[in-house]
Amino acid sequence: MQQPMRPGNADNDVDAEGKGDVDGEGDAEALGDARAGVEVDVTVTEEQREMRRALRDLLARRAGPAATRAAVATAEGYDTGLWATLAGTLGLPGLTLPERYGGAGCGLAELALACEETGRVLAPSPLLATGVLAAPLIAALGTERQRAELLPRIAEGSLTCALVLPGDGSPLPLALGLADDNTVIPWSGDGRSGGIQATRPDGTHWSLYGEAGHVLDGHSAGLLLVAAHTGGFPRSRTLLFLVRADAAADDKGLVRRREATLDLTRSQSTLQLRDIPAELLGNEEADVLGALAATGRTAAVALAAEAVGAARGALDRTVEHATTREQFGRPIGSFQAVKHRLADLLVEIESARSLTRYAAAETPGEGVAAGLALAQALDAQRAAAAETIQLHGGIGITWEHDAHLYFKRAAADELLFGPASRLRARAAERDGLLGGAR
Repeated sequence: MQQPMRPGNADNDVDAEGKGDVDGEGDAEALGDARAGVEVDVTVTEEQREMRRALRDLLARRAGPAATRAAVATAEGYDTGLWATLAGTLGLPGLTLPERYGGAGCGLAELALACEETGRVLAPSPLLATGVLAAPLIAALGTERQRAELLPRIAEGSLTCALVLPGDGSPLPLALGLADDNTVIPWSGDGRSGGIQATRPDGTHWSLYGEAGHVLDGHSAGLLLVAAHTGGFPRSRTLLFLVRADAAADDKGLVRRREATLDLTRSQSTLQLRDIPAELLGNEEADVLGALAATGRTAAVALAAEAVGAARGALDRTVEHATTREQFGRPIGSFQAVKHRLADLLVEIESARSLTRYAAAETPGEGVAAGLALAQALDAQRAAAAETIQLHGGIGITWEHDAHLYFKRAAADELLFGPASRLRARAAERDGLLGGAR
């Protein structure tokens, strides 16, 4: 069994003479396509390949390490100019929206490709909160008037959104049905207290009162989709409400505070709503929990693709380091122990990518591949981030190097959307492997 490498020394698996590799000089070339960043992918169409190429070129120019650090330091937490280009030129927030609302009418496969590319460079943007979480809910539950008003603005990038979910810790996995059955566990409160309560003081207009934390992009979003309890304890149910953030802030009933987060590239906020006027999304008979679960399956694929992209980005940087960093007169990537670790990591990442692509092609509402893909991708991302730091040695733990950004993304994603073990358990329950009904 290969012994773990000690932190800060990428060469401790070989002796001082470099005798840890029997192949001799030139073995760094055995890294093959991984060194050159070449990917042989027969699962995408030519149109998808062209979209990926355009997005990768744009991000290479405008979402490099320095640009990312500058973007997260802004008030919005992302580069608004880059977001305008991603939305206006490439149409990312409207990829899966119907064409009649200004969207591209594409499928989940195209969204996954886009998320993989943004994940590769850890590009901070409202894509997840707006295009992956909020837009599908508005499309599924909104009235025709609401869809016609909001979806075109989302598709063009002029309106950003945030999904506000009450609950302890991170409520996303539970509310979206990824970690448990969202119809059984009272994730949004029990109707007596806690969570966010929706009432109609005058019998007509809705008002919201409560607090929510860990809201993705909640401090900067122009529109809030708030999950709130209504009906009191006997007829308690969860509905979704629209809150125009600017109007609510003018009433001083909305307090938004950006949180200090582990992952600098994924902004989160705490929101306090104090008798905020709100508009019901759709109608009171809408299947909100079902729509949240359907959105959860889409989000799981997008998040899995993003995690795969981040893992591959970390691997690419590590391979580049291994082929240029020399020890004992040769690149450390030529040592057999390092090559094996990188090869094992590549296999794990490509396995996660394959499962993600399968989940993206799965018929909506059928199967459990989405949750399994997210679990596999989170594991691969964590492994890639850990190996990136270890194989970079001491420089990998410095603030100036990018390795810690990938490590923090992996750790934060596990906290926000995992853990992977619970995602797998939920998939097993849904598939009937643990006695539950499909």
